[in-house]
Formats: sequence, structure tokens, C-alpha cells
Amino acid sequence: MNLSVVGANLVVKLMSFYRERTAMFFTIAFPIILIFVFGTIFKDQDNVSFPLCVQDLDQTNSSAQSIKTLVLNGKFKITRVDPAINATQYVRDNKVNLVLVIPKGYERSLLQRVMLSDPNASVIITYIYDPSSSSVSTKMQILNSVFDGINQKMSGKPPFIRSAETSILTKKYRFIEFFIPGIIAMAVMTLSLFGTVNLNTELRQKGVIRKLSTTPITRTDWILSNILYQFILAVISTIAMLLVSYAVFNVSLHINAWLLAFILLDVFAFVGIAMILTRFVKEAQSAAAAANAISFPMMFLSGSFFPIEMMPGFLQTFARILPLYYVNEGLRASMVFEDNMAALKYSAIIGVFAAVVFVLGIIATKWEEGQ
Repeated sequence: MNLSVVGANLVVKLMSFYRERTAMFFTIAFPIILIFVFGTIFKDQDNVSFPLCVQDLDQTNSSAQSIKTLVLNGKFKITRVDPAINATQYVRDNKVNLVLVIPKGYERSLLQRVMLSDPNASVIITYIYDPSSSSVSTKMQILNSVFDGINQKMSGKPPFIRSAETSILTKKYRFIEFFIPGIIAMAVMTLSLFGTVNLNTELRQKGVIRKLSTTPITRTDWILSNILYQFILAVISTIAMLLVSYAVFNVSLHINAWLLAFILLDVFAFVGIAMILTRFVKEAQSAAAAANAISFPMMFLSGSFFPIEMMPGFLQTFARILPLYYVNEGLRASMVFEDNMAALKYSAIIGVFAAVVFVLGIIATKWEEGQ
């Protein structure tokens, strides 16, 4: 064994690693980014406090004391809901996943149970919830355990506090049906972003784009053909995902014109971002690393995999400025809730963003500079 040869070969590999920006990113920077992101999201999960909206229709000392018990034993941060408000509409309008409704007559029934020893005196506390949230079941389990503790202390059968669940949707959906739209949005983003970055940087490095300026094709024609290409791939990918979802998981989703609209907006937004990236990075490896730096935070922070409610407040605020968040919400509004007004609102937001970045991407694409 020749140690000098081994050493020389090792130096060559280390120098190659140093020059390979993508390898450096995934070896050093990317794991650190994941640690920061998920460490921030999931730190102190044992001491986590869930936000909980409570509508107290009884407005008595007894109901107020029960709410305090939820704060102490259930680790909830309470938000009061005006008794005059429709709780179901409040869930829809404010994007919360659960409202706990304490019924009128709570204190009267409690006094009957305690003072008059009436075993039949009871109350029904209602959970009005959004089944699209994966964390809502955890909240209801915690609430049930708190109420079980109250019932045990009262040492009575049947239990004093019962619970009833009311979904904001008239039709029952499974979590997979809220998950699929997020995966579609994420897949289209990935295809558009990386497909454009990889194609543009490869053609630029080979000098193909510069040569296109000497042909009859215009810059607009070339960009439009790329958009159509990415859109066709996105549609094919979406069809494949939907076929598997229907065949394997028997999902129930509403397929309408909004699906194509959001796919198109998703493509325009991320093709525009990709064109801007390839204007300012000089190597294919650097462009891929930059695309990863954009795509991975969006994958994990925009609500594609888990609800943003689980994140700290500052990350929730950050999530709401990400374009993928609005594609996710728009697809869910149209495919699950059939809420055309919400879909229109989200399409307008992502449409404005897509228009801005796409125009900037066109400006950044220069024939003469090989872009």
C-alpha cells in the first residue's frame, strides 16, 4: 500500500468536494437547516400548549372554573369566542381547528349533581372541529382526559360531563383526503422549480441558449414552450397521483376547473423563481443548491405535511408568506370544502405572486448572456 498515493487521491477527492457546491450543501448546510427548522418546531413538545377556542354559553362562575381547569390540566392557551357568534362559522372564517362549546345551564346542572345529588344531571360539551387538521384529534383526546378527571372527582355514574363532536363539514373526510392536495402542490412545485433550473443551467453551460438568439425562435416563444412543457408534466404527475389515491385509498375529492387553475399558477410561480435563480447563479450545481434552499423550507413549513398550527408563532407568520401555502389552501378549498370563494381568494394571492416573479424571470432571461 502506497500511503502517498492514498494521500494524494484523498486530497483530490476533498478538493472535488470543495468545488461541488451541491455536495457541500447536502453534506453540511442542509442537515443543519433541518435541525434548526424541526428543532424549533418540535422543541419542548412535552411542555407544549395548544391553542383552544372556547365559547362559554353559560357565562357563570362554574363554567369559568372549568375553563381554568383546562388551562391548568390540559395545557391550553384559551381564546374566548363571543357567545353570540355561530361557532361553526367561526371555525371556517378564522381557520381554527376546534371550538369547545360550554352549553347554557352548565352551572345549574352542576348544582343539581352536587347539591341535590341527582345522578342524572349532566351536560353535553360540544367539540366543533375541522377534520382537515391532523392535530385536532390530539386536542380532543386531551380534552376528554381532562373531563374524565373531573367526572372521576365527582365520583358519579353516569358521568356528569359528556362530549359530542360536530364537524364543520357535512360530509365526513379522512385525513388522506386533506393530505393529497398538499402533495399535489408540492410535487408541481418541485417539478417546475428543478425542471427549469436543471434545463436552463445545462443549456447555458453548453452555450445552447446563446445560439438560440441566432435562430427564428424568440425569447417569448422559448419561455412559453417551457411553461407548456412544465404544465404538461405537472398534469401528468397530478393524474398519476390521483389515480393511485382513488385506486389504493378510495379517496373522495372534488375534481373541477380549480385544480387545473392552481396547477397552472403553481407552475408559473415556480418557473418564474427558477428563471430568476438561473440568472444569478453561474453553475448548475449552485443553481440546484439554491433551488433546494427554496423548496425544502416550503415543503416543511407551508402545511403540505402537517398543520402550521404545530409551529411556533413566528414560523406560522413565515409560513403565510410562502407561495406554496396558498396553493395548498386553494387546492383544499376546492377539492375538499368546495368553497369557491376561498379558492378564488387563494388563487388571486398566488396569481399576483406568480405574475410578479414570472415577469421578473422574463426580464432576467438574457439571450446574449447565455441565460
